[in-house]
Amino acid sequence: MAVCSVCGKGVHFGNNVSHANNKSSRMWKSNIKSVKCMVDGTPRKMYVCTSCLRSGKVERA
Repeated sequence: MAVCSVCGKGVHFGNNVSHANNKSSRMWKSNIKSVKCMVDGTPRKMYVCTSCLRSGKVERA
């Protein structure tokens, strides 16, 4: 679910690194919103990241 329908941005993985250099896995989640958009002239619900919403790549319905 947490993948942008426009640009494909999703979850990124990496490590938490402590002061003692211990490493544990973590993930960064994209800021994905459920939005009603116009797709081929009909309103449709899509998951879109906020950077695509701000840049105007999506026409909201």
